[in-house]
Amino acid sequence: MHALQTDFYELTMAAGYFAAQRQHDVATFELSVRRLPEQRNFLIAAGLAQAVEYLQNLRFQTDEIDYLRALPQFRLAPAGFFDYLRDFRFTGDLFAIPEGTPFFPNEPVATIRAPLIEAQLVETYLLSTFAFQSSIATKAARCTLAAEGRAIVEFGSRRAHGPEAGVLAARAAYIGGCIGTSNTEAGKLFGVPLFGTAAHSWTMAFGDEREAFQCLQKLLGENTVFLLDTYDTHNAARLATELGGPIWGVRLDSGDLVQLSREVRSILDAGGLSSAKIFASNDLDEYRLAEIVGAKAPIDAFGVGTALATSFDAPSLSAVYKLVELKREDRVLYTAKFSGEKSTLPGAKQIYRFEDRDLLALQTECSSDFGSSPLVRPVLIAGQLVEALPPIEQSRARALEKVAQLPKNLLALDRRAEHPVDISAKLRDLTENLRAQHQL
Repeated sequence: MHALQTDFYELTMAAGYFAAQRQHDVATFELSVRRLPEQRNFLIAAGLAQAVEYLQNLRFQTDEIDYLRALPQFRLAPAGFFDYLRDFRFTGDLFAIPEGTPFFPNEPVATIRAPLIEAQLVETYLLSTFAFQSSIATKAARCTLAAEGRAIVEFGSRRAHGPEAGVLAARAAYIGGCIGTSNTEAGKLFGVPLFGTAAHSWTMAFGDEREAFQCLQKLLGENTVFLLDTYDTHNAARLATELGGPIWGVRLDSGDLVQLSREVRSILDAGGLSSAKIFASNDLDEYRLAEIVGAKAPIDAFGVGTALATSFDAPSLSAVYKLVELKREDRVLYTAKFSGEKSTLPGAKQIYRFEDRDLLALQTECSSDFGSSPLVRPVLIAGQLVEALPPIEQSRARALEKVAQLPKNLLALDRRAEHPVDISAKLRDLTENLRAQHQL
């Protein structure tokens, strides 16, 4: 599974490790984010389920090995390396913070401890799935905060960066707080609730708007949502009242959503459809949602598309995957990078959360010394699940709960605030000792 979905240098390094007989060294890598995007005060972890699936099913197929063997870069590679790839399995450990957990810069979202080649080869895929889904989950959390209790549906598959990205964006958006998605495959694969009725083309495909509405209502019954703005929004709202129930509500997709929602609400109420809801879409993001909610528009739910499925204002994270420990025979070597803003901390680490700060400590430190429960938990040991991953609904509930518990200043949409991340005395001492060894 996905064996060649990796940067080429992962494979050349793997061949080099094998040639140097280093494949049995046990490496510990940590995946973290160096810094938050300017528009973010926190991030939401997502992507763990795909990481587990990848690690447990990673295999090299015969044609993939033949392809690699024929590349000029592998002309001098030991023949045994390709035999190694043929039998390759991930046999290491994975530790991670649960999906739906807020996290901050330099905190290990995931930790891999495995034989060196295994730990090296999985870097690209893990960075991709954790960074992308965490970006989308965070955007969804911000939209959910802005909506102040009104429902958000993820609508962005058609604008996502490829079909697979659309599916995973829908999954991550649900974890971040959306109530569902328009992406059908995400519903099938992950159990994300599905939403959607008809487009403007439905209305235009019929002789008139009344016929289109009647056919839709006959098909969908109480799930019917009439799209009002194909021709004239006010006339369509009056038509909805003439047809009456069953109906879930109506959708606005253009124009001044605040003013139109007030006018449509009046029409629906006067026509006996006071229980019908108003759903709004049209290039929404958390900032526009906050404006609409702040104006007290009578809108019950929103569809957010492009801005959410692409995390439009912060489409990438400075995610890194760095070696922090290496065990060679009976000796443990601590490793770190000391290069300005790209510096890292040595040693496998644990996160402890307090009301006003986080603490990074060495994984070997006793958790009882800190008076807080550790956030990084074992997921795979020797390639096998420690326990079943929680259902996606539980991850979503975690995100909603944990975001609500963050300091209020971190929840602001347009003001930068920082959550301090301290390091323990032992981690600080280890870092300074390692710097001294490198004469830095």
